[in-house]
Amino acid sequence: MSAELLQRARSGDRDAFAALVEPHRSELQLHCYRMLGSLQDAEDTLQEALLSAWMGLEGFEARSSFRTWLYRIATNRCLNALRASTRKPVAAAPLAVPPPEPSRLGEVLWLQPYPDHLLDGLPDQNPGPEARYESHEAISLAFITAVQLLPPNQRAVLLLRDVLGYRAAEAADLLGLTESAVTSALKRARATIQATRSPGRPAPAPGSQEERALTDRFVTAFTDHDVTALVALMTDDVWVRMPPLPFEYRGTESAHRFFTAIDAHRRTISRLIPTRANGHPAWGEYFRDPVTGVLHCAGILVAAFSADGVSELTHFETTLAPYFGLPHTLT
Repeated sequence: MSAELLQRARSGDRDAFAALVEPHRSELQLHCYRMLGSLQDAEDTLQEALLSAWMGLEGFEARSSFRTWLYRIATNRCLNALRASTRKPVAAAPLAVPPPEPSRLGEVLWLQPYPDHLLDGLPDQNPGPEARYESHEAISLAFITAVQLLPPNQRAVLLLRDVLGYRAAEAADLLGLTESAVTSALKRARATIQATRSPGRPAPAPGSQEERALTDRFVTAFTDHDVTALVALMTDDVWVRMPPLPFEYRGTESAHRFFTAIDAHRRTISRLIPTRANGHPAWGEYFRDPVTGVLHCAGILVAAFSADGVSELTHFETTLAPYFGLPHTLT
């Protein structure tokens, strides 16, 4: 951080402040996303945090790095958002056909995917020595979903300690807690996260030959409308989800019932446009208007893989298509 830039920013130079913040903006947005589980909420909260930093710049005493100071503000803004109220009801378009009985009703209905291209701009910041998660695991949908089930303080502690690698004393200082409170919260958070993790062999590496082969087989089965072939690619404990609708299906038998029930609707999907989300293969789903022939975006489909096949399949609504560079219509 340049002392000259800091002095100019403190003198009211917004361009200097923007130059100070810009190297950290993408990682701060990702941190807010991990805290909140929603890309749109993360963007809004980050803007509030940066405004707070701008207004309170005189309070930065350089006892920690400017990056850590920004993390303090962003984390506490996220905590304020989580504590202020319960999640607002999420409006969701009903399914075109009645779904079968779900395995359960999901709790994280606000979950949104995170475009991989936003991860490309992250600075080369190695996590601290306390980090337990590699970057690809800490952005996966399974991890983000599990984190959303933690109470706010446990959520913040887990992310600061096990993802960003801050030491216990540093995390305590960031959150205004005692070290013992941080240690206790971390122990409980780790136990909750561990209970949600599925044992098994590691997933294929992103972009690997194994991932490409499974992706090709999945796309073929999906576009051929072959339910049997599609389900055959799934693990025995696969999850099928569709936030903000609450219905969740666990296991191949439930998945087969679901895809059979919506088969007529699924056959309207005539094109998949590849993208990536949360480190997973993803696609924009498009259906063709029978009158105009125009292709309309029907949603974003994200597939998480394990070494044994498709372990999660999550359908998201169309609102986030522009973040992935996916147009609402194609000719």
